[in-house]
Amino acid sequence: MSCVTILREVFGYNAFRGAQQAIVEHVTAGHDALVLMPTGGGKSLCYQIPAIARQRANMGAAIVVSPLIALMHDQVGALHEVGVEAAFLNSTLTGEEAHKIEQRLLRGEITLLYAAPERITTPRFLALLDSLYSRDQLGLFAIDEAHCVSQWGHDFRPEYRALTVLHERFPQVPRIALTATADALTRDDIVERLQLQHAHAFVSSFDRPNICYTIVEKRDSIQQLLRFIIQNHDGDAGVIYCQSRKKVEELAQTLVNAGLRALPYHAGLDSKLRQTHQDRFLREDGIVMVATIAFGMGIDKPDVRFVAHMDIPKNIEGYYQETGRAGRDGLPANAWMGYGLQDVVNQRRMIDESPASDDFKNVMRGKLDALLALAEATDCRRARLLSYFGETQPFAESYSRYICGNCDNCLQPPALWDGTDAARKLLSTIYRIQQQDNLHFGAGHLMDVLRGKRTDKVVQYNHHALSTFGIGANYSEVQLRAVLRQLIATGALAINASAFNTLHLTELSRGVLRGETRIQLRATLSKLAEKTSRAPGSKAVSPKTTLQLDEAALVRFTALKAWRAEVAREHNLPAYVIFHDITLAQIAQRSPQTATDLQDISGIGAKKLEAYAIEVLRVLKNCTI
Repeated sequence: MSCVTILREVFGYNAFRGAQQAIVEHVTAGHDALVLMPTGGGKSLCYQIPAIARQRANMGAAIVVSPLIALMHDQVGALHEVGVEAAFLNSTLTGEEAHKIEQRLLRGEITLLYAAPERITTPRFLALLDSLYSRDQLGLFAIDEAHCVSQWGHDFRPEYRALTVLHERFPQVPRIALTATADALTRDDIVERLQLQHAHAFVSSFDRPNICYTIVEKRDSIQQLLRFIIQNHDGDAGVIYCQSRKKVEELAQTLVNAGLRALPYHAGLDSKLRQTHQDRFLREDGIVMVATIAFGMGIDKPDVRFVAHMDIPKNIEGYYQETGRAGRDGLPANAWMGYGLQDVVNQRRMIDESPASDDFKNVMRGKLDALLALAEATDCRRARLLSYFGETQPFAESYSRYICGNCDNCLQPPALWDGTDAARKLLSTIYRIQQQDNLHFGAGHLMDVLRGKRTDKVVQYNHHALSTFGIGANYSEVQLRAVLRQLIATGALAINASAFNTLHLTELSRGVLRGETRIQLRATLSKLAEKTSRAPGSKAVSPKTTLQLDEAALVRFTALKAWRAEVAREHNLPAYVIFHDITLAQIAQRSPQTATDLQDISGIGAKKLEAYAIEVLRVLKNCTI
């Protein structure tokens, strides 16, 4: 059976997307592959179809390395729904249950077996693989979330390093490593650590054109977030990332008080409560999850309409991975982030105070600098984001002139002002203070001096006597903070984390002081304009607008969703595992009258047709009464 036939008959899709077919055929033929494909791009099919094809050709089972229990459960459930024999081995099983699965694997009854890297590298599991390998019944290794193997990745997990044993012990078994996020440094590390030097690299475009990127200057960040959600995503599923557990708890309660269905998620919660919250997010509509980065990897929920960051992540990889959890169904989605000077200070401090080596810290500082540059950008966000991953088309000549049409800077080009004069005055003030006292001070004190404010601290250190005292009185605090952020982002100012986050000059300060380096900044929006405007380019979304349903189709779609929710509860699976919204929308639009009519709808394979055709047709018939 060809791979295209498996795609159609098992998964219900008529054609592969992008590089999927080339990857599937390459791996099915027994070759190694490194696959970089954006979230929502269909990575799972790239190993699931080869696994099915190789099992049907009597080449044995596929072993899938998966880092999360929740992901294993949902993927195995989804494969059962399409009629594929799959199983997982993890800590949720009893010893007897695990033994039965191992025996089924040895009998050739399982096509895909999911397990965590910690289990796969144990002597017991390796002995199980030895038995399969000796009988030529070990068909494929799939290493999901492969960026976890790299110390440069945003989610490094040391246990992934031990997976080199797979190639050393079973050299004839093809391997496919997959990730949605990896810059050039991380890719090289994946290749080296997993010994994939001879693997073919399939690198898809990192562009997610359905996601609108917006980064705003923090003023009253909670109110800014509430306006964004209420104006654009009332009733939608979303994820909000915060840096601390305390902030997660407080923000979740604030959203609940504002009438939103919000839940907290972080590693400090009781494990049962944390699992309950995750299950509700996956299985219910319109839940907003407020979380630390402990939440998200492996979450396949396709209808997340927005991802918001209340604090900047550590690097662009983390930002891209987290924002990529929005709009996996291809429908419009928003990525919103609030950003301020304190974010820069906090992230710099965490790097500087970490026990890592100097080389590692330098790499992390470079990654943070790239993210800060993205946040401070006045040109296309998407172009800068893609260029970070080495993707230069379609803006090969100059991404600064590229307009993507779906980020805040392209939809509402910011008015700019020349901050060079303010920057020179700030740096001059720092220089004079250091010359006078050989002391370093924080941002607040420097702005007080520059704006001519005689605070107790200014008087105590006689800084009102400096020649730069008051020479920046024409600049607002908001403007000066923007200048400071950009000076730090470009390396013209450095933060001394070991000395109370004080600021000091660098070699790059000279170019600004001499007027050789220009500082261009976005003009500050008025609070009135911010209160009355939507997120740039975004719309209040609904099934009617995003799925283009007329009134009659919307009635059918609503009825189908209610039926799907009942089936999902019975099967203890997220609703999207039964059918995606897009599949239900196609059914609602076409209003098929027979099971044969359902065959042509994307996402309905042979097993689902057999299992659900009668019930779907019943729901549609009742809608017409």
